[in-house]
This record gives sequence, structure tokens and C-alpha cells, in this order.
Amino acid sequence: MAAAFSSDGEAALRRELRAPVAAAPRSDLDRFYEMDRAAAFVRDGGFRKVALQFPDELLADAVEVAGRMEAAAGAQVYVLGDTTYGSCCVDEVAAEHVGAEAVLHYGPACLSPCRKLPVLHIFGQQPLDVGRCTAAFRELYPEQQSCVVVLSDVVYAHAMGELEQQLCPEYPNVIFSRLVCGDPPGPAVPGEERKFGRQFLVKAAGGLQDYAMFYVGAEGLTLTNFMLTWNCCPFSSFNPLTGCGRRETLNVNRALMRRLYLVERARDASVVGILVGTLGVAGYLTVLQHLRDLLSRAGKRSYTLAVGKPNPAKLANFLEVDIFVLVACAQNSLLDSSDFYRPVVTPFELELACNPAREWTGNYLTDFRDLLPGSSLRQLLNTLPAALPPSCPLTQL
Repeated sequence: MAAAFSSDGEAALRRELRAPVAAAPRSDLDRFYEMDRAAAFVRDGGFRKVALQFPDELLADAVEVAGRMEAAAGAQVYVLGDTTYGSCCVDEVAAEHVGAEAVLHYGPACLSPCRKLPVLHIFGQQPLDVGRCTAAFRELYPEQQSCVVVLSDVVYAHAMGELEQQLCPEYPNVIFSRLVCGDPPGPAVPGEERKFGRQFLVKAAGGLQDYAMFYVGAEGLTLTNFMLTWNCCPFSSFNPLTGCGRRETLNVNRALMRRLYLVERARDASVVGILVGTLGVAGYLTVLQHLRDLLSRAGKRSYTLAVGKPNPAKLANFLEVDIFVLVACAQNSLLDSSDFYRPVVTPFELELACNPAREWTGNYLTDFRDLLPGSSLRQLLNTLPAALPPSCPLTQL
């Protein structure tokens, strides 16, 4: 647990700030930030005011990129400052403060669909040694009939086509996921997976459990999310920063047991704080109301709190709260609350704790939209033979 929940701010005042190193050479900014595609998006949309959102590691390029965009697109450009929540989410709130009509989101992204503004994601084309990645894949999967789904961090998506050309002639059962920005059109077909902005079609008769997962990207929350969600699949990865491939050894069972312990804590709680961790992801208002109704039916009191980015100091101000539930994008939902005064759970974990119709099946959900009516999960529940208690009709799931 954190040693102190508050301070006089002296550490923040004395902290030395250093400008991050630019992610791309100055001569390569046009390619890295896809200036032509971005300018065409602005011109074709007829946008007069555009907000540019950069993560901290790319802010060193913000001034030059903004200048080039104004000249190329003929629009008024604003660079967003500190994001309201995680930088992976589109900050529609900050964009609306300047009356922006669209957002250009740069860098890593969770690909959560937005509520209001048109968005163009420009991930930044981080370099990938495709030859080295191919060699690592061959070493990890020497059997050429292996069934493998290839996933990647969004910043390496530009190189997946070349990697596919290298691997598919040798590995006929390898599937490459595709990025989908926003909700894909139409319902999913049988065997199709749509999660975290990734889409792929499973062809094996046994379904996804017959596949292994190969992730191209650095260790982090994205990989952890994937491993918990697709926990029936063994994972391996290639880290482009180190040039090394490895079999992932995250103890998924232990991680899930930790999350189930938090479910029990939520079941015992009398007062729950609902933390608003996003103001831009589509459906967040619906899930907030869903959680309030769920807690009311379970006989628990709830408070809705908008505190920005949660930290121990902020949440320690609410001593009457027994546990918090964070409504955020899938990538930021799994908050490590070991240093917090009270635990922080996800909407799915609260659902397990308070809804007698929801049982643990081994599947784990981090996207709160899977709890809402019309989701693929609800359609799956419609096929279950078990009857639901009258106090929790399916329309309330």
C-alpha cells in the first residue's frame, strides 16, 4: 500500500522534465505521421477546426506536425494538452473545448469506438525487423501445420502485410488479425472474433481453443489484456525493441484467481464507488446506469465519481467507499490497485459479484460493452438452457 495518500506537491514542483526524443527523424515525419492521408481526411471531411492528440512520447514532434497539417489541409489546428484519461483513448472532451470538428489521434490506441467526433487514427509506423520476426516465429513454431493467430500492437500494423507474405506460404493455418477502427459493419459471422479493435476468422473445427497466439509488440497492458481474454490459448511474442521472441510465461491462472478474489471483495461491499474513467467511449453512459441499477437490486449504495486518472491519493478521500468499479476502455480497465486503500474492480467483476444470473465460465471480459444489451455475449446467453431468476431478467443483463 502507498506510504502516503497526500503530499504538499513539492516533489512535482522539483521534478525535472525532459523533452522526449522524437520517434522519427525530421526528414521522415511525413511518412511516420502519414501527412498525406491525414490532410486528405481533413479536406475530404470539410473540417475547419481539427484537434491533434499526441501521447507524451511524441509531443516533441507536435509543433512541426501541426504546422505542416495547417499548411497541407487548410484547417485551424489545435494540439491537445494533458489528456483527461488514458492517452490511448480519444479525448473528445478536450477537443470539444476548442470546438474541434474532428480528431487526429497519434500513437498507440485502444481503438474504442467514440461517441461524437470523427476520428482518424495514425499509429506511427514504428520500425519492425520482419526478417528477425519471421525467424523467431519459425523457432517458436517449428511444426508448419501449427494453428496460430498473429496479433500485433497497432504501431506495427503497417508491417503485418510483409510478415504475412513471409509466413503464409510455409504455414497454411496461420491467421492474421485485422485492425478495425470503430464498430465493424454488420453482425459477426460464425467463428469470427471481434475484440479490442481486432478481427479474425477462426477456421479450425475446435474453435479458438485449437489455436496459439503470436503477438508482435512489447510487453504491456495490451498483451496482458489479450492473454486474460483468450486464456484458452497459449501465447508467444516477438518484442521489436529487443528483437527477441519468447513463450509467454504469465501465470494466467494466478492472475485470474487474483481477479476472482476481487469479485468476492465486491460481493461483501456495502458501498461502491463508480469511477468514470472515460467520457468518450461509446456506451459509457449506458453502462453507468446499468451498474447503478445492478447495485440497487443487490441492496448496495453507490456513488458516481469523476476523478480523472485514478490514483491512491484521490481515492483515499472517499473513506466510506468499500470498493471501486472503474468504467474505462478495455486497455485501462485492469488497474493494479495493490497500492490503493480500497480495491478497484472492473464492471465485469462487479457483474459477477452482484448478478446471480452471471456465473464464472472461465471467460474474462474487459470491454464493458460486452455487458450491454445487443452485445455478442448477451446473444450467447440467449442460447443457454438455464432459466434466469425472475428478479434479473435478461433485458437487465
